[in-house]
Formats: sequence, structure tokens, C-alpha cells
Amino acid sequence: MLSDDLAELAAPVLREVLDHPFWAGLRRGTLPGEALVRFVEQDTGHLLPCYGRAFARCAAGTADDTDFVLLSRCAVETLASGPRLWTALAGLAPALGVRRPDPGAGPHHAARAQCATVTAAAATSWAAGIGALLPFMLFHLEVCRDLRARHLPDSRYLPWLAAYLPGDGAVHAVHAVRELTDRFGATASPVETAETADWFLRGARCELALADAALDGPAPGSAAPAQPPC
Repeated sequence: MLSDDLAELAAPVLREVLDHPFWAGLRRGTLPGEALVRFVEQDTGHLLPCYGRAFARCAAGTADDTDFVLLSRCAVETLASGPRLWTALAGLAPALGVRRPDPGAGPHHAARAQCATVTAAAATSWAAGIGALLPFMLFHLEVCRDLRARHLPDSRYLPWLAAYLPGDGAVHAVHAVRELTDRFGATASPVETAETADWFLRGARCELALADAALDGPAPGSAAPAQPPC
């Protein structure tokens, strides 16, 4: 199955993401509060709106009504999750001892690169768009599974994790998009599957770059690289 092949291809990157100090610090409760705030600002202010629109563009590009409905729902849910997660951290900020996220925070270079990547993929072809969107879903699901399995019971971030971790609906959506990808892969040409794999790896590397940026804290408004690094 194509989705299994893609997941295997990106497995080394996923392992780096799961073991990244950002997610490890969130599990243990040792993550600097500013890193969490930066992550939420970039995720809710820039990435989720961008991915929502990329889902919508891919939905418009499919001739299958069932796939259109699925990808359109992904678009709506992705867009709606931004305000929900921002509000959750804003409400928890005093108890967590962190500042409230700034709704007007500018994009860091990693967020700009990630948005450029998924936007370019969705505009290139349907095969490229699905390739760039799938790691966004798969990595998020695996990160959340890892957070549930390995978080420390005394982590200061448990209230945030309760708001961040997805419900069953997100799990079903990931499985449905994987099935969609497998149906595509069953009839796709070698050129199309290679294109999907190329953009899938780009999207996967973006997930790692975002964790780096949240932890390192590059200044908002810094110049974007000429070519997205992911």
C-alpha cells in the first residue's frame, strides 16, 4: 500500500520528531514555557490556516465525491482547530506560568517554509498535494500517541495536553486519508507515486524543522530562505 510505503520512507524523520527535545520536554514538563507559546503561535496563526486551504484545494481537484467530502471536512476541521487551540492555551497560561499567545505573532522562517511547501504542493498536482498533506496528519497522530504513552504524570503541561490531544474523530480522519492515498496509489503511474513520495518527505522534514524553530526561537519576521529547506 502506498501509505505504508510512505510511512516507512519517513520513519527515520518521525523518530527524530518523537525524540526531539521539544516534544520530550512537553512530555516531561521541562519544556521552557516560551517554546510552547511560540509553537502555538506558529501552529494556530500560520500553519493550520495554510493546511486548511491546502486541503480545500486538494478537495477541489478530486473527481470522486466521497474524497471531496472527506478532504473538505479535513479543511474545515483544520481551520477550526486553530482558534480552539489558541483559546485553550490563552486560558491555561496563568496556571502554566506562561504568557498568553500573541494572536498577531509573525511567522518564523520554519513556518513560512512549511506553508510555502504545502501551498506549492497543492498547486503543483493532486499527487503532490496529498503527498505534502499526509505527513501533517500522520506525524501529528503519532506525536499525540507518543505523548499519551510517555508523558510523566507530574508534567506541568498535562492541562495543555488534555486540550491538544485529538479525539477519535481525528484518528478516523487519518485512516480515511490513508485509504484515499492507497486507492490513488493502486492506479497511479510510477511518476505520480514518485511525486507523492518526494512531497511527502518534504512535508515530513518540515515537521522536524518546526520543532527546531519552537525550541530555538528564531526571531519573527526574519528573512525567509530563497528555497524552502523542507
